[in-house]
Amino acid sequence: MYFKTPLRYPGGKGKLTDFVKLILAQNNLIGGEYIEPYAGGAGIAINLLLDGYVRHVHLNDLNRSVYSFWRAIFESTEQFCNKISNTPITMHEWCLQKEIQLNPSKHSLFDLGFSTFFLNRTNRSGIIRAGVIGGKKQDGAWRLDARFNRGELVERIQALKAFRKQVSLYNFDAAAFVQQVLPTLPCDALVYFDPPYFVKGHGLYENHYSLADHEKIAELVQAKVKHPWLVSYDHVAEICSLYAKCGSLTYSVSYSAQARYRGAEAMFFSRSLCIPVVDSPTSLMAA
Repeated sequence: MYFKTPLRYPGGKGKLTDFVKLILAQNNLIGGEYIEPYAGGAGIAINLLLDGYVRHVHLNDLNRSVYSFWRAIFESTEQFCNKISNTPITMHEWCLQKEIQLNPSKHSLFDLGFSTFFLNRTNRSGIIRAGVIGGKKQDGAWRLDARFNRGELVERIQALKAFRKQVSLYNFDAAAFVQQVLPTLPCDALVYFDPPYFVKGHGLYENHYSLADHEKIAELVQAKVKHPWLVSYDHVAEICSLYAKCGSLTYSVSYSAQARYRGAEAMFFSRSLCIPVVDSPTSLMAA
């Protein structure tokens, strides 16, 4: 139930969907709007939209490759699905798609969006700049097509087609989005901030943050955002200190980028938000 988004994403938060549904319910926000200034794979947003919990979602991502993907599937759905069905999943094709990422200005937004999708499905952990599944010699335990189930992926994208008028896309820096766009959006909206990880962000995201960046967004969120909001992060002292005045909870999660391990994450809440009482957000996955 948590894999309705077509993208694999490092730190993807689709598993928290049921917890966010509880937040919407307990704060009378069901049927309102939902906003992600760091959309990435947009796992929660897509789940909420398809399940009818919100009427409109706003997806922002500074990364032009990610933005191009979302724009391509909503504006050129049939063309995108045909390309999924007909593109060979080979190392030769992988190299062609990699070249598009390395030289984005030479290619259309549609081609950049498809390249993002292709590499997301064929690279380790879905990381665009990571190596290919199975290695370039394709002598690993898995091959590059291991996460490229054409039929299922086409179904996921086709399912989104009917919702294209209920999705708004933006290509802003998150801080600029908060200052310029967010004040213009409806008040009955929940804003979910999922910034790059503090510890491992450099290895996972093209647009990773320095400590100063984390400090800036923490200050903006707490001082400027009038909508109800929540923020999630890896659980580290530096981040906890930035949100020390906010309600919070911690929970354990499994990671699979490069190697499987368990880690802790933290979630922080605006003061106006009623926080559901649960053992942890991820405990709802078994419900």
